[in-house]
Amino acid sequence: MDRYPNISAHGLIGDLQTAALVTTDGAVDFFCCPRFDSPSVFASLLDAEKGGYFRIAPAGDNYVSKQLYMPGTALLITRFMTPDGVGEVLDFMPVIEGQPTDRHRLVRHLRVARGTMQFVLDLQPRFDYGRARHTMEISEGGAVFRSDSGMELTLHSTGTGTGTGGGAGGAPAVEPTADGLRVTFTMREGESGRGVVLESMGGTPQKLPTAELERLAEDTGAYWKGWIGQTTYTGRWREMVDRSAITLKLMTYQPTGAPVAAATLGLPEQAGGERNWDYRFTWIRDGSLSMHALAGLGYLDEAARFGAWLRDRVEEGSASNGSSPLKIMYRVDGSSDLNEETLDHFEGWRGSRPVRIGNGAASQLQLDIYGEAMDAILTGDDAGLPIAHAGWRALTKIIDWVADNWDQPDEGVWETRGGREDFTYGRFQCWVALDRAIRLAERHGRPANTAKWAAERDRLYNQIMDRGFNDKVGAFTQHYSTEVLDSSLLLMPLEGFISPTDPMWLSTLRAMDGELVSDSLVYRYNPAASPDGLHGDEGTFSLCTFLYVDALARAGRLDDAVLTFEKMLTYGNHLGLFSEEIGSTGEQLGNFPQAFTHLSLINAAITLNNAMDRRARQGEPALTVA
Repeated sequence: MDRYPNISAHGLIGDLQTAALVTTDGAVDFFCCPRFDSPSVFASLLDAEKGGYFRIAPAGDNYVSKQLYMPGTALLITRFMTPDGVGEVLDFMPVIEGQPTDRHRLVRHLRVARGTMQFVLDLQPRFDYGRARHTMEISEGGAVFRSDSGMELTLHSTGTGTGTGGGAGGAPAVEPTADGLRVTFTMREGESGRGVVLESMGGTPQKLPTAELERLAEDTGAYWKGWIGQTTYTGRWREMVDRSAITLKLMTYQPTGAPVAAATLGLPEQAGGERNWDYRFTWIRDGSLSMHALAGLGYLDEAARFGAWLRDRVEEGSASNGSSPLKIMYRVDGSSDLNEETLDHFEGWRGSRPVRIGNGAASQLQLDIYGEAMDAILTGDDAGLPIAHAGWRALTKIIDWVADNWDQPDEGVWETRGGREDFTYGRFQCWVALDRAIRLAERHGRPANTAKWAAERDRLYNQIMDRGFNDKVGAFTQHYSTEVLDSSLLLMPLEGFISPTDPMWLSTLRAMDGELVSDSLVYRYNPAASPDGLHGDEGTFSLCTFLYVDALARAGRLDDAVLTFEKMLTYGNHLGLFSEEIGSTGEQLGNFPQAFTHLSLINAAITLNNAMDRRARQGEPALTVA
């Protein structure tokens, strides 16, 4: 376990086409290039020996480290404090706007604020998930690593300063180690001229002027401050909402506008367990909810770009003859080759195997995606992003398919591998799909079979009310033939299927309080009571906790909602980042950071803030204490 940092012990940097994780001790231990879903260059997070890493830290281990973001940016500072001095590494990736490229830069700029510090740079790339061999060529300007898979990395160096090392004339001492290199050098108080740029497909190593690193940092910082400055959110929890928005932006592939579900693969839902999935893809569900969250903050450009990506998938799907016109997930470029395989040579984070790449759930039938997609399209329309004629024609074919096919078992929202059921959430989201399509058709006078859509929408509503609510449990249940509860249904009042104060819903919420909620944290469902085809257990699901906050606020339990929200914020890491789940001792589990968690934090904060404003206007205290 000592070889693997906690999942939460990381910051995230990125350039809007890929991203990297940086540990609190200065190691880049996860980085895929040139895209989020490309093979890894560094993945020691998943295998300490074979994964590869890029670390800059003080020599020895007599130091304390702290991490923070430059305010309002994605520039990450890792500070090291030793008896002899205080130094720091500024890590960032210059933003790339425009077309996809194979050239990406990871900048690591060093300075010493007090005393002296001896740094060690240890660069150990392992291409193609550690499966490809590579060569190394060291030169005066840096080094080049060339892999058998065709990927190259160039290490550019910069700065002369007055630092000392083990080389001739006090230059840094450079030595080959294993399949990488190690550089040792000393810096003194006030120095900030040293640094390196690791560039994919970067050509010949160059000695860069210090001013170049400073310019890159200024330009990157200006980009992020300008972007976050566009937010319309001015309420409580501004800092957490801003950080979540930046995190969602970092995980969005700028050339297409498609967000990935998480920046990583293979991180477990239970340490040592098998629930280790690859989340570096774009789910229709996650992307639609991300669009909703960003649109709620005023980021209409991001909403429009994802809307265009989604429109393309709709048009492709409407022309297909498959059993389901939309897949549940795609790669960021819209392709759908997500064949799942295991990296048997990787031991996994703290022994959590198998480590999977690709995702076998891509071929599942999950009917809920149509509701989430249509709700996102309606949200875009509300924000002044109407759908064009060609897109509408394709959309009507999709909705016609939903009207004809909603009444069949599917695999459910959680991608369980235990077989198809009549999942209540899938039915409810099909209701959402038909309802939103009818609203759009009537709002704009578009041609559509609205009579049929309305009839099927009403059939859905009545079926869910008759079969989805279990009188014995006093709650809506996971599927029609079970007494198991499912927290995905927390979206029912949020998306207008049922009034948040309806007795049937209040009864459901009370049942969830007793079965799914543990000290304010919320489980997705009980896998012991509802076999999902997998071994082991899992933690509480952070998305569901924030959905619970939203449902509490809408049900009039505002004080409970605020307390639950504040408790949940304590489970974020030192930078305000969240993974997928929270374990039994408060540790973060699952892929990191998780878009689901951050988008639901944003939505919960907006709902809470509006509810507290309404209560304040009515002359009541914003929070009452019993």
